[in-house]
Amino acid sequence: MTTLGCNVNACSHNKDNCCCLSSIKVHGNSACKCDETCCGSFYEADSETAKNASESPKINLSISCEASNCVYNEDKKCSADHIDISGICAQDASETVCASFKCK
Repeated sequence: MTTLGCNVNACSHNKDNCCCLSSIKVHGNSACKCDETCCGSFYEADSETAKNASESPKINLSISCEASNCVYNEDKKCSADHIDISGICAQDASETVCASFKCK
């Protein structure tokens, strides 16, 4: 499993720069650079979306990855020890990136 750091504060799954999901999906099937990837699990937090008090950040999680050009993509799973999802000002998934993407 991979550890994940996430600074996407507008995502309802983000807590303390970590993700509360047990798995996420990275989109970017034909990506050649990190700006062409995004977090497919992004869900915008808003005043109507209450976070579950029992949610807690996950230390390790499973990452499915569509970015087939990434060196860490092994059969649509991320093999990196650690990745970072960035998008500190993101308001939707398209404004997030897998900052750890490295083109083959």
